[in-house]
Amino acid sequence: MANVIAVTDAIRTLADVKSRWGLRQSVEADFFAEWQQALPVLTNHEQARLTVLARRLTYHRAQGELLEGTVTLLVATPLLELTGFYDPPFHLRAEPTVEIEIDDGEETLRGRIDVLVLQEQLWLLVLESKKTTIPIRSALPQALTYMMASPQPTRPLYGVSTNGDDVLFVKLNRQPQPQYGLSRAFSLYTHQSELMTTAQILKQLGQQVTGT
Repeated sequence: MANVIAVTDAIRTLADVKSRWGLRQSVEADFFAEWQQALPVLTNHEQARLTVLARRLTYHRAQGELLEGTVTLLVATPLLELTGFYDPPFHLRAEPTVEIEIDDGEETLRGRIDVLVLQEQLWLLVLESKKTTIPIRSALPQALTYMMASPQPTRPLYGVSTNGDDVLFVKLNRQPQPQYGLSRAFSLYTHQSELMTTAQILKQLGQQVTGT
């Protein structure tokens, strides 16, 4: 029987992810071009709601650090709802258990994804949230590990990590060789315009995968 190990215990660094699956970071400028292309225009209603979200974030952040659950409630889920991921054709799952089989059959990695967005059986978006005192890039090893468990290895997969202060987007292609690309980090807490851009990128990714 395979030994079951928690993802957080087995995967701590990007080096851990790369050594297990041969995953590498793409250096090609056009590998993850989606976040840099012309972005969808936000409606006045969407901009107004993002202004409220920014005000709430500023208020609660001023009280001190935000824990993971608060980051998910205050930042992550409102952004996903605003950008259409709560509506057809998408399906939303919160904290689904994910098991990842290691090739040698001796280990099974098990963990929970904070938010998983699907279209039919395709994982579209994996969201990992951390508390505000944890650097945003520290969520990457865990997010990439979950993304490697996607049941559709031939399609691109997108991930989002946030600690409430910053947001980082990641794209993963599993074939022919596993590789990923990163966006730059977007500062939600200090620049409201970056919150607007984050929403635009999410809308862009939703349109990308649905062909709209």
